[in-house]
Amino acid sequence: MSGPQAQSWHARLAELGIRLPPVATPVAAYVPAVRSGQLVHTSGQLPFVDGGLRRTGKVGGSVDAEDAAHDAKLCALNALAAIDDLVGLDQVARVVRVVGYVASAEGFTGQPRVVNGASELLGRIFGEAGRHARSAVGVAELPLGAPVEVELTVELR
Repeated sequence: MSGPQAQSWHARLAELGIRLPPVATPVAAYVPAVRSGQLVHTSGQLPFVDGGLRRTGKVGGSVDAEDAAHDAKLCALNALAAIDDLVGLDQVARVVRVVGYVASAEGFTGQPRVVNGASELLGRIFGEAGRHARSAVGVAELPLGAPVEVELTVELR
């Protein structure tokens, strides 16, 4: 793809064989995404599939890093679904920032490797427009026992 205007992001998803999931229902008092000017910020998204978590636990403990990276990819897809529902995915000019939280077992230091699951997916979908600033943070616990949570900030056209 030569640039963000070359095709729609929905067409790119179809080309990659990726379907956005339904927007995840919030588990507390918040909305999935908010627009402020030309930015959309998502709430932290958990790796929900069909309304439930695929697994729970801490990365480096009961959850291995490769499975957690797959979960981070699911979180990113859930965030994209929230953006699509709010403004339409084709309005995205670029991914600005990704923050990934990894529920980490004592001594686990591979948080960047886990959050790469989200970052690499965004790169596959958006190409150069998917290059972003990022934080990968190890935490003691996440909501519902999830191993990973991801939030996105995107800029609109």
